[in-house]
Amino acid sequence: MTATARLAVDIGGTFTDLALETADGALHSAKLLTTPEAPERAVLEGLAHITEAAQVAPAAIGLVIHGTTLATNAIIERKGARTALLTTEGFRDVLAMGNESRYDQYDLDIVLPEPLVPRHLRLPVPERLDNEGNVLRPLDEAALARVIETLRAEAVEAVAVGYLHAFVNPAHERRTAAILAAALPDVPVSLSSEVSPEMREWERFSTTAANAYVQPLMARYLRRLEAGLRARAVAAPLFLMLSGGGLATLETACRFPIRLVESGPAGGAIFAAGIARAAGLAQVVSFDMGGTTAKICLIDGGSPQTARSFEVARVGRFRKGSGLPLRIPVIEMVEIGAGGGSLARVDAMGRIAVGPESAGADPGPACYGRGGTRPAVTDANLLLGRYEPERFAGGTLRLDPAAARAALADAVGVPLGLTPELAALGVVEMVDENMANAARVHAVESGASLAGRTLIAFGGGGPVHAARIAGKLGITRVLVPDGAGVGSAIGFLRAPVAYEVVRSLYQRLSRLDAAAVNALLTEMAAEAGAMVAAGAPGAPVTERRMAFMRYVGQGHEIPVTLPAGPLGADAASVLGAAYTAAYARFYDRPVPGSDVEIMSYAVLVATEVPAVVPTSAPAVVPAPAPARRLAVRDTASGTVGDWAVFPRAALGPGMAVAGPAILAEDATSTLVPAGWRAVVGAGWVLLARAE
Repeated sequence: MTATARLAVDIGGTFTDLALETADGALHSAKLLTTPEAPERAVLEGLAHITEAAQVAPAAIGLVIHGTTLATNAIIERKGARTALLTTEGFRDVLAMGNESRYDQYDLDIVLPEPLVPRHLRLPVPERLDNEGNVLRPLDEAALARVIETLRAEAVEAVAVGYLHAFVNPAHERRTAAILAAALPDVPVSLSSEVSPEMREWERFSTTAANAYVQPLMARYLRRLEAGLRARAVAAPLFLMLSGGGLATLETACRFPIRLVESGPAGGAIFAAGIARAAGLAQVVSFDMGGTTAKICLIDGGSPQTARSFEVARVGRFRKGSGLPLRIPVIEMVEIGAGGGSLARVDAMGRIAVGPESAGADPGPACYGRGGTRPAVTDANLLLGRYEPERFAGGTLRLDPAAARAALADAVGVPLGLTPELAALGVVEMVDENMANAARVHAVESGASLAGRTLIAFGGGGPVHAARIAGKLGITRVLVPDGAGVGSAIGFLRAPVAYEVVRSLYQRLSRLDAAAVNALLTEMAAEAGAMVAAGAPGAPVTERRMAFMRYVGQGHEIPVTLPAGPLGADAASVLGAAYTAAYARFYDRPVPGSDVEIMSYAVLVATEVPAVVPTSAPAVVPAPAPARRLAVRDTASGTVGDWAVFPRAALGPGMAVAGPAILAEDATSTLVPAGWRAVVGAGWVLLARAE
């Protein structure tokens, strides 16, 4: 049978989303509760459901793309492998010392994140390289043998190796890996020279330790998923979504699982970027609200912002510097604990607080009827009339309004002297303000403005809350794409096969060795190209080269795009001009007379993405009569009104609906408040404030 379909799967903390695209371009979706004890079970159940609905045989699936929060959750919940770190003698406490910065200068009782590797498993090994990779002290293999005995005695399940200056010369790390493989063949080993070959010991060691920490868990899960797919006649290759927005093979994902930590949100950003290009929107802010978290990303010129570093498991809510640093390519966004399953309570100061703790999929919000007794955002939305109990999730999950009312009364209403309905209003208003404030802070930290942007809303909860959040941000247009409820999964289908390689090579522009840079870039391009070719043999590719540069004496570098092809004799002046232009974009004006240093280089190789031609808006035509009406409490006014309900599938291009109204779908619902109007476009619904 000819393979004709493509399947994408996104496992979130509450729901597992599937999107199946057939050969004729038809898109089918499914949303199931996640099965935390065995995540692959929901995937395989969803596979049976979606192939039956689409009338596609599993054997006809030619490609499977997967993203998951499993690695992130393992780090946050500290449920990874028993991990040891082998490091240069004298540097075992780098993970605990960090860079000695404080995310709150005035907190005398500040809590810092605990390293994933406890001190007694951070084991020193005698060896030393200088900053140019020259051997100052050979690797002491006898001492390493004694360390291996400790690893056996401690029943270590994974090993991270991080030696000083290994990013310049990996010889000692590679020799250590060979000795470990011979002595402990069943224990996976992560080398800092492969996981994060860049300077800055804390970030490099932390990233390598995190990779080792999740490697056994992720490898076991991915192999179980692969076996389950094969047992159900799906012989297609399995690709994993990376945090930087590209796809990687199963083997690469098993080797570097730390690159999967933001895979689901990355798919959502790619989805929103594609919609922005199709709609001809130059500046947007994507808003992805799922069951556990909400993600906000700025997208300019059809491309989401990217970054070289990321924090996970922050101990200070929303506080930069309070998490474990990971030095990996990521799509830059802010992620907060504000999803449909986020739990509500009254804090010690008598205020309504929502999240970051989530009810998850098991037991879920109180209205799920699965044993949950604490109120979540979904309970509040139900009590406000926004959800129809018998039609939630396409009718696969019937909600219990009585359970939601009891939970809200007990946790919020009684302590504050409010009715359950007003308690629900307070919960929704609080979570909306939290998300709006996160967007404001993210824009400020990115040096960007939200003015004039369009909000692209997706995820199960995004279209429900989008208009109210847009109003808080002063945004007048909201775009809800088709398939918004499973947007991240659809984003996986639009992602290129890609891989990025980063290497450090410190030089100053005044003494630039262009030949050394060209040799390094050629080696990096070959490595990245080989990774891509393994997943997409023969596919046309693009290559992007970046240098990370700063003025001498500065603490942080900025990315600078390098010209295509080898650097010539004028490399120093070309790079200097490119750096000056990039610096002026970030900081308004350059610093004349200062030398510039290059810290590292990055090469991204990716399969070509088809160009998207913006579609024109259809002519406005009358909408059909609403299917039914609901009594809904408006969060802006607090009043209960009569809202018209339209099945989204019944609205064709150009049809306009004036608020207050609800556009209902199986995977989500779009709320159109009073004073707003929704017009169906080519692949989306555009909400705009009435003139």
